[in-house]
Amino acid sequence: MAAAALGKVVGPGDKVLGVPEQGTLRLSAGLTTHDGAVTSLKGGVLKSTRTGQLFLEGRQKRYIPAEGDVVVGVISDKHSENFTVDIGGPFNAVLPQLSFEGATRRNRPNLHPGDLVYARVVTAHRDTDPVLSCMDSAGRASGFGHLKEGMVLSCSSALARQLLGSPTAPVLEALGSGLQFELAVGLNGRVWLSAPTAATCVVVANAISESEFRTPAQVRTMVARVLSRLG
Repeated sequence: MAAAALGKVVGPGDKVLGVPEQGTLRLSAGLTTHDGAVTSLKGGVLKSTRTGQLFLEGRQKRYIPAEGDVVVGVISDKHSENFTVDIGGPFNAVLPQLSFEGATRRNRPNLHPGDLVYARVVTAHRDTDPVLSCMDSAGRASGFGHLKEGMVLSCSSALARQLLGSPTAPVLEALGSGLQFELAVGLNGRVWLSAPTAATCVVVANAISESEFRTPAQVRTMVARVLSRLG
């Protein structure tokens, strides 16, 4: 039933499909269950990840947290046991100070308001603040944590999913053939970039932004043109 519904365009509050009696139903951004059915929380197109998780793809800027999402957040406040983090959603998120690899009550991360973090959403409910962690399910950092220096690019959730997808997004593959840079992509529509020079950061950011509505061939041509000018 889920496969038959893929590609369906829905609006907020629409019934997307029935909850299956057998098997595991995995939902992500924009979907919830209500009265025995999967219901949309926003407008978008029903899609599925490679692992079978259903989500709604849209072009909206407002991020709705979903369990398992990876996000780029900004520390907005520091408390005795946790940090308050702006992830661009309806509510700020909570990041416990012990949710970092190696963190103890005597050895806590030295983060301050304004600092950037790459984290995953551990819990996300409609009526409570989302809870984040800077560790994977095995308790390892795995790329999560404090994002130092660099710059942040804002994009649509659809583009963010493209950048996180597999195989590698054409724009990242083309850029990586000629430039050195690091990035952390959040499903909340934020991309952190770091490169040896500010000029490289700007080039990468512009190329990513311009890639969203281009075909892979157009993306490769666009990036080749940019790299030739740099050379």
